Amino acid sequence: MNTGSRDGAAPLRVALLQSASPDGEASTARRERVLSQVRALDPDRTDLVVLPELWATGYFHFDRYEAEAEALSGPTVGALRAVAAERGLHIVGGSIVERDSAGALYNTTAVIGPGGELLGHYRKIHLFGYESAEARLLTAGDGVLVTATPWGPLGVATCYDLRFPELFRLLADRGAELVVVVSAWPLARLEHWELLVRARAVENQVFVVACNAAGGQAGVELAGSSLVVDPWGVVLARGGTGPAVVRAELDPGRVGAVRAEFPVLTHRRLGGR
Repeated sequence: MNTGSRDGAAPLRVALLQSASPDGEASTARRERVLSQVRALDPDRTDLVVLPELWATGYFHFDRYEAEAEALSGPTVGALRAVAAERGLHIVGGSIVERDSAGALYNTTAVIGPGGELLGHYRKIHLFGYESAEARLLTAGDGVLVTATPWGPLGVATCYDLRFPELFRLLADRGAELVVVVSAWPLARLEHWELLVRARAVENQVFVVACNAAGGQAGVELAGSSLVVDPWGVVLARGGTGPAVVRAELDPGRVGAVRAEFPVLTHRRLGGR
């Protein structure tokens, strides 16, 4: 596993687990299935693993949110931390329905280091309310996350966040050179998915690694089509619509090179100035 600096560092090898959360599968069985897929990834070919939004419960299984909510110290994040330490991987663990100490529920993503350490967590800020109960059942987060990695600062966003460019600009302003998006984006809006992922990469000159769910949930078909996009908007990898492992290699020096060649972020004029 690469532990060097960004300058001259080996490529970051990412694996996106574009998994399904079918209606008839128990969450405990799904957790074991997905964890076995993570364990099966060759650590000599993989540095960073990314999972989809609410993969254990299933985003559209709203009736399970209350019963399956857990703390960050609970079984799902605990199991991911154990696998990360066992295999020496960084993991962006999709998201869970998190219950905090006061009983509030959040859509929360854990970022885990290769020793199993919790590097940080992000609570989804923009909750979805269109044909979705998420905004009614969950509490919105109020903070952003950018955490250090051997390949540069990593920021996190979740699904509907893609429609709010100011969040991605804030992540870039805080140093993010890679933004990981975990998602359960429907097939009905597939064109928006690719358009927004590429736009967020281009306008902020960052890598965007966007892992989406596949399959059907509660009558909604998910888009799959996970994407890895470079800071110039080039698609490095794209998944199909079904469950899959989507792989890509990212050059840690690419962000700096693009920003030096085309320094658009230095040309910003704010507040009408």
